[in-house]
Amino acid sequence: MTKFKNTQKFTKTNIKKISENKAIVYKIKNFQGDNLYTGIAGRNRGQDRLNEHKDISKDKIPGGTKFQYAQVKNKNIAEKIEKQIIKKEQPKFNIKDK
Repeated sequence: MTKFKNTQKFTKTNIKKISENKAIVYKIKNFQGDNLYTGIAGRNRGQDRLNEHKDISKDKIPGGTKFQYAQVKNKNIAEKIEKQIIKKEQPKFNIKDK
């Protein structure tokens, strides 16, 4: 099973702390800790992708106040894990793979 980092506030400061050397799987959560969205980002793209969910209106996740992430070996592995999480947790803002 993939080990996710501790839940942290969904802030630009915390997003900047993410290491960019591997692909990531991430969860954006609400104040209560419910998973609103699960996504992936390839190597060197994690910070940008999370910032898009924070700032860009078409990708913004309403109610997202926290996030978790796990680094994985590559994007293919990230995609498999993402599908498993979406199937199991049914995040509100994921449409694909439900």
